[in-house]
Formats: sequence, C-alpha cells, structure tokens
Amino acid sequence: MDREITMSERPLIYDFDLEDLQNILVAWGEPPFRAKQVWEGLYHSFWNSPEEFTHLPKTLRNRLAEEFSFSHLSPIQTYASEDGETSKTLFHLPDNRSIETVLMRYKERRTLCISTQSGCAMGCVFCATGQMGFGRHLSSGEIVEQVIYFARLLRKTNEVVTNVVVMGMGEPFHNYENTLKAIARLNHPEGFNLGARRFTISTVGLVPMIERFAQENHQINLAISLHAANDTLRSSLLPVNKKYPISDLMRAVRQYVAQTGRRVTFEWALIRDINDSPEHARELASLLKGLLCHVNVIPLNPTQKYHGKATTRERAEAFCSILQKAGIPATIRLRRGIDIQAGCGQLATQHTQTLEG
Repeated sequence: MDREITMSERPLIYDFDLEDLQNILVAWGEPPFRAKQVWEGLYHSFWNSPEEFTHLPKTLRNRLAEEFSFSHLSPIQTYASEDGETSKTLFHLPDNRSIETVLMRYKERRTLCISTQSGCAMGCVFCATGQMGFGRHLSSGEIVEQVIYFARLLRKTNEVVTNVVVMGMGEPFHNYENTLKAIARLNHPEGFNLGARRFTISTVGLVPMIERFAQENHQINLAISLHAANDTLRSSLLPVNKKYPISDLMRAVRQYVAQTGRRVTFEWALIRDINDSPEHARELASLLKGLLCHVNVIPLNPTQKYHGKATTRERAEAFCSILQKAGIPATIRLRRGIDIQAGCGQLATQHTQTLEG
C-alpha cells in the first residue's frame, strides 16, 4: 500500500497488489486462493462492492466491507461532446478534492486520459491544471480506479479500454512511485492485463525521473511536453525549464532512447504568434535532428487564465511540413472535446471556483 491512512478511513482496495491482498487474507485465516478470487473480481469483473463477490463466503464479504473502501471516486458530472467522440467525467475524492478523466473514442481505439494528481505544481502557463496549483498526489489505487470505472462503463456497450495516456491532471513523474505502481497493477497478466505499450506517460521534463525511467527499461511509451526549442521561450511557458533546461532535458531523452531503443513523442501546443512560426519549426527540427522521435503538434486548447490563442490550421500544416521535410516525423493531432472543455483541469477549476464562490 502506498498512502497514509487515518484511523477513520478504510484503505482503498485498489491500493494493494495481489501479493498484498494474499498476505492480508492469509492473516485473516483465509486460504491463499481467496486473494486471487478477489483480484479477479476487481480487475476482470469490475465489481465495486463486496456484495457482488457472491462466490466468496458471506463472512469474508462482510470482512472486506469492514476493512476496505471499494471506491474513492464519486462522479459529479459527465460532459459529452456534440460529436459523441469525447466524454469527460469530474470526480470528487474523499477529501473533497477534484480530478478529471477523459474518454476518447476513435475508430478502433478507446483511449483514457487519466490524472495522477489533484492540481499540479509545475505551473505551465497555458494549462488549467497548472493554474490551479498543487493539491495532492493521487494514490496508486486512485489512479487505477479511473481506468476500472471506465472499463466498467464500456463493458455495458461491449467496448474495452485499449489505451491509457497519463496526460490528465498532474505531472506523472512528480508522483513517480504511485504512477508506476498503478500501471504495473493494470498491466498485471492475472489482472486487467493491458499491455505496457498501451500506456503513454507524458512529462514536462523532470530530468532525474526520465533518467530513472530509462534505467528501469519500461516498455511504457514516453512523451515529453516540449512546446519550445529555446530556453527563453520554454521557461516563459513551462517554469520547470528553469531547473531543467533544454540541454539537460535533451541529454536525458537521448540517453533514454539509447538505453531502451524506444521512440520518444514530443508534444507541441501551437500558440498563435508564440511558437507556431516557420522559424520555430526549423529550430525544433535542428534540436531533434537524428533522434528517434515523433512530434505531435496540436493547436492550443484555450483556458480562462491564459490569453494565448490556438494557431490556424494553415500554420499548423506549415509547421508540420517543415518538420517532415527535415526528416522529423510529425502529425497534427486533432483537438478533442473543445465544446466540453476537455483540456485537463478545466472542469475541476470551474468546479472549485463555484464551491469557493
């Protein structure tokens, strides 16, 4: 288990791995196989209350109900885009903090964008979550439960979660331990069993954590929120760049590619007249020359506290074309859920403001 529990709070069952559960149940006098039955109920059947575990003895179901919480996520509201392809759910946690999770439907994929923190300490100027400030880390179980919640919903329409991007509220590498524990639990072959390569972690560039991630040689995809190719501009957009400048970041990224042989994705939010010019594209192409990578360019998702505007489609295409001609693979990523404010942190910010007002 990975978070401190007060005396009045039952631990969240998703905070425990299979071995943990087995040790607990054996200490209760139960045979070891009972833990696997509980595990399968959680990660195969997506049951979310002890009463659903009807194959367990009633005494054990009662003990589970007494000792564990089966949910920390209370859905407050779900917003669906007009095209039906994107939905976003605002959740309350037991301490009344808020997080968001987004479901994106593509032709053959059902991708979740999940959160790892309530709020964020990185302070990226154009990000609604960064504008909130830091609330707290999510436990590994609270990260896991977002995926299970939507897996349960999708099953009702014979759909499944195919991909998970850790790009929601928070900086995943600021909550490194819990993020990786959550992915390990969701990747467990006897549990949810979602392949490691179906996960993508996005970081603003916490260099020590990138180095650690490389040494651990995960099969999880890595994305870097870059947004600028020189320190002056990047520091004005992402304050973390003052601590980990581009030279340090790129050294860590190149070490990661050399260590793992895996391609890195760079995220670039195109902001009109800020980082969307041909000169910016050429500067980026020079920075990434020779690196095994891909660039996702996406017109800025607007937020209330940042006055920058999204670039035009024409400027986005020109930016991509310059990268491609320089041998840098690049694609324009469609903005999703603009009409429901699907950019991370936007709903939680509004909800917090409403409560405070």
